[in-house]
Amino acid sequence: MNKENKQELVAEMHDKLLRAKAVFLADFRGMNVGQATDLRNELRKANVEYKVVKNTLLEIASKGTDKEGLNPFYAGPTAVALCYDDPVAAAKVLSRFAKEATNPFKLKAGVLTGKTMDVADIQALADLPSREVLLARMLGSMMAPATNFVRVLAAVPGGFVRALDAIRVQKEGN
Repeated sequence: MNKENKQELVAEMHDKLLRAKAVFLADFRGMNVGQATDLRNELRKANVEYKVVKNTLLEIASKGTDKEGLNPFYAGPTAVALCYDDPVAAAKVLSRFAKEATNPFKLKAGVLTGKTMDVADIQALADLPSREVLLARMLGSMMAPATNFVRVLAAVPGGFVRALDAIRVQKEGN
């Protein structure tokens, strides 16, 4: 790769690092082609871009971004997962793949909105429910007070009708 190509790659990676909501680094040493293809396919479904880039080029590309905290982790074979949408989905795929005993894939670190994360933080992120589940829970919590208020309002006329019926039954009995 000549100097011009490297400069283009650094500029492209710099742009991608700026746009990414989350970035995860992994050591892919020892993975076979089938395992790498499976990982790429799963990440693609989660709308995550997976690349292998030289450490020195990554370090240069990360300058001036909130991903500079990853610089100490650019050692050995490094794969980069760039997430532009849902970081939880990306963390779930990467964590699940790292847990499988049949492959040597290991997470190194990550960055989410400028905060550097270790492997335990990535696992905690992966354990979160999906965005849709969180939105549904939030909507349910927001709707609960209104639903309870409607029930209380509906109970008042119902109680009044039952009281009138009890008076009617009592008068008919006399």
